[in-house]
Amino acid sequence: MRYNYRSKLFAFTMVFGLALAVFALYFNQAYAVETPAPADNGITKPLLAIAAAIAIAGGLIGTGNAQQGIGAAGMGIIAEKPEKFGQVLFFFVIPETLWIIGFVLGIILLLGIL
Repeated sequence: MRYNYRSKLFAFTMVFGLALAVFALYFNQAYAVETPAPADNGITKPLLAIAAAIAIAGGLIGTGNAQQGIGAAGMGIIAEKPEKFGQVLFFFVIPETLWIIGFVLGIILLLGIL
């Protein structure tokens, strides 16, 4: 079984492009008025957008770091015992919650829910 790096690169490019488009649209709206209105706690919208970007990027980086070790070990297990594919896939998917948490936190920051 050969690993396809093109699909991984395509997925990364799509996620990065989508995040870039969302933040570009947000900054466009933030600077549409002459003076951006500060949030209730005194933090300006661009600073909240940077905080959201850091939250999302942290979740993505954490997911990548967690999955690199799990993926390497999982490929070794599958090479020896192909019937363990379901268990390996389950453990490989668990760190995906990190980017979901980062994304939700970024949305919370951008919408000013908290």
